[in-house]
Amino acid sequence: MWPLDSAVVAVLSRALGLGLGYVADLLFADPARLHPVAGFGRLAGSVEQRTYADRRSAGVTHVAVLVGAVVLAGAGSQRATRTRPVLDVLSTAVATWTVLGGASLDREAAAVARLLAAGRLDDARMRLTHLVGRDTSRLDEGEIARAVIESVAENTSDAVVAPLVLGAVGGIPALVGYRAANTLDAMVGHHDERYEHFGWGAARLDDLLNLPGSRLATLLAAALAPVVDGQPREALVAWRRDASGHPSPNAGPVEASFAGALGIRLGGVNTYGDRVEDRHVLGEGRAATQHDVSRARTLARAVGVGAAATVVLIALRPRR
Repeated sequence: MWPLDSAVVAVLSRALGLGLGYVADLLFADPARLHPVAGFGRLAGSVEQRTYADRRSAGVTHVAVLVGAVVLAGAGSQRATRTRPVLDVLSTAVATWTVLGGASLDREAAAVARLLAAGRLDDARMRLTHLVGRDTSRLDEGEIARAVIESVAENTSDAVVAPLVLGAVGGIPALVGYRAANTLDAMVGHHDERYEHFGWGAARLDDLLNLPGSRLATLLAAALAPVVDGQPREALVAWRRDASGHPSPNAGPVEASFAGALGIRLGGVNTYGDRVEDRHVLGEGRAATQHDVSRARTLARAVGVGAAATVVLIALRPRR
């Protein structure tokens, strides 16, 4: 029995569930088969066949239907366990584990780093496609390292910090709703002929939901710069000076903070199919090397731990 009133139990259940889910991601990473996010992606693809039209309103409807359904399902799950603390903790932990992707991100970054260390550039370019959407076929060792570090920085925010922050505030509905929105952005939020208009709603919703997490990740990367022998001040300066030149309002600050913390340069020109995008130079240090990939992974893990600790405190806050 829990000798506490229901409000206190709810607070403790959410905090404990988030913490356990974060640990589960570190220990087990994403399930190799039958991942719920992959299932949602297949469902979204089927729905798109019926909702697609080359206009923003159709895309907004597509997002509203899919994300709304997931949020309602999450709310139903949370309501069903609200008087059963153990189940509430477990369901929150499972939802958290399902939406986080930090361990898988680290695994992919490590795989590219090993290929670079072995001098297997062609294999490294191919494995890099698991992390980035840019054309990797002509990248040299330094550009591959830069791409990995940028992906580690951006996705530490998107796949770890942002869902934890929203989960601390909104519980299971916020966790699963965030992952649904993030998945739809990855599927349709592109600047190309098919999705320029239809994907607008998914891209804007993803930007909005990632805003608080990206700022926390940026601050944590700066604060934890000494973990990789960096200077917090350099990270903050790079954020303030360079982030606005990046096309993403959320990736820009995080990547700039990582660049400053690591003492390297990120950003520059990337090629996406037939589209060339200038992402501005982030940081003013030396060019990235394969050795910096390990440093970026170390910083990302530290940011993840810092975020987990922060959101547990947020979840423990008194609320109505």
